[in-house]
Amino acid sequence: MADVSISIYHDTRRKSGKKLFPVKLRVYYRGETRLYPLGLRLSEEDFVNSYQTLKPKGDRYKELKIKLVSHETKANDIKASINVFSFERFEKKLLQPTGSRNQVFYHYEQTIKKLKQQGRIGTASNYAMSCRSLQQFLLTQNRKQKLAFEDITVYFLNQFEQWMLEKGNSISTVGIYLRPLRTLFNAAIEEGEVDKDFYPFSKRKYQIPAGRNTKKALSKEDLKTLFYFPTDDPFLKKARAHWFFSYSCSGMNTRDIAELRYKNIHNDILSFVRNKTRNTTRSQQKPILVVLTPYAQEVIQTYGNKKVNGDTYVFPILNDGMTAEERYRAAQAYTRFVNQHIKRLAKLAGITQEISTYWARHSFTTMAVRNGASLEFVQESLGHNSLQTTKSYFAGFADATKRTIANKLMDF
Repeated sequence: MADVSISIYHDTRRKSGKKLFPVKLRVYYRGETRLYPLGLRLSEEDFVNSYQTLKPKGDRYKELKIKLVSHETKANDIKASINVFSFERFEKKLLQPTGSRNQVFYHYEQTIKKLKQQGRIGTASNYAMSCRSLQQFLLTQNRKQKLAFEDITVYFLNQFEQWMLEKGNSISTVGIYLRPLRTLFNAAIEEGEVDKDFYPFSKRKYQIPAGRNTKKALSKEDLKTLFYFPTDDPFLKKARAHWFFSYSCSGMNTRDIAELRYKNIHNDILSFVRNKTRNTTRSQQKPILVVLTPYAQEVIQTYGNKKVNGDTYVFPILNDGMTAEERYRAAQAYTRFVNQHIKRLAKLAGITQEISTYWARHSFTTMAVRNGASLEFVQESLGHNSLQTTKSYFAGFADATKRTIANKLMDF
């Protein structure tokens, strides 16, 4: 990596009363220089007589040179370990505590911290739950709260899965908790922290369970019942309005509804980028376009904020003064409100399914396909990169449709 230059730098730019100046590690790469403090201050004389002298005289200068050269050597070793150099990768390894490079919980901690800085609070929360579950598992095994990537074997993963199931968790939950671990393992291999031969996740080793794909779509009859069921309860009416707003807007996720601003609306077209993929699929990112039906427009008029300008939020869920974590909590509270009251309304209406906001998304998919829309159309409407993901949302064709097709098979 000839274009990366590393050296020890005595920063004498700022004069001090004691004439001691900080010693720093200097890294130069493609026209950019970054300085990293080494926690040491020396006079100009001491720096010259130690680091800049080929054979320093006296034990003090010899020890100083050994210390500074060790910092330089460590930095060059880090540089050599990085396949494609970047300051971010270099800094991650440079600031990494000794002995933590292959430690799973250290990588969890650093990833969670980075996700929170990016405002991806939901993903950070998923990683935190995954981390806690592994720590709890180690306690039951009477093991120390240290876990190296090399310890994550097929046997370990099978034991963890069995422990999770014995606690009453579903196979889907096992998968949710293990996917962050797999992502961290892949990143550690890519960064040279662990050898790829230790990788336990593959078809011939351990496969993360996917769980059963339970269909979550309401039938046409149940949708009609839910929509027209009479109630004077303002909470039930509001929850129903927001649930059907999601349904009529291509199954829009509640977090995306919370993030809507009036600048996303152009006449009767709603244009937005999914919050879930905003930071992960930028190269393929394109806005989702939704036609605002008269019903959807009525919901905005009834429950939305008054438009001040294009940056005004459509619904009174978030505000500009919120931190990323506060925005996440507010969106979660909004989702809980809709779920709590739509379940109550469904029960009153005699609908036995335990429905939630997620059912609005699946119901849109199923009704759109049954009404003649192609899966490719629905894929675009949902913002899915994979058609297979869209297929998993479809609850299948109605029995009456199957009978009609079957009866026509012999109609030559």
